[in-house]
Amino acid sequence: MKRNSIIVLALMVTAGCSSKSAVTPDTGTTSQAPSAPVPSSPTGYGFDQWQTGPLGDVFFEFDSSTLSADGQEQLKQNGIYLESNALKKAIVEGHCDERGTSEYNLALGDRRAVSAKEFLVRYGVSPSRLETVSFGEERPFALGHDEEAWAKNRRAHFVLK
Repeated sequence: MKRNSIIVLALMVTAGCSSKSAVTPDTGTTSQAPSAPVPSSPTGYGFDQWQTGPLGDVFFEFDSSTLSADGQEQLKQNGIYLESNALKKAIVEGHCDERGTSEYNLALGDRRAVSAKEFLVRYGVSPSRLETVSFGEERPFALGHDEEAWAKNRRAHFVLK
């Protein structure tokens, strides 16, 4: 009885801690739970407070409109949503970080939006349901002047119509 009380108390204390260790009830030993990998750059829907809605953003490397594997996976998820909601239309917004001229960033933002749209069209979404627009560097998610902020701003953002 006393041993069970100690185990219960240990479990309660462990549950309130922020570490990932747990006490095994049958042996009373402590084990370390594996931690989930933390992505090096933002990916997909819900990575920060600016993303809302069912369609996730796609992020790009510096000076690139090439879709990464993560970007393609996010676009597949967006395609699944759009295919199951056939009356929905979307605007694909192309965005850039603050580096580069305004003219260059508008063109790069356009290439990013078109790249995302073309992927969705190849996936099966009708092109008439998607329109593209580039905002270049004019509508940043993050206002910082470092790689963390720039990574969030290099994106194709989706807005349902």
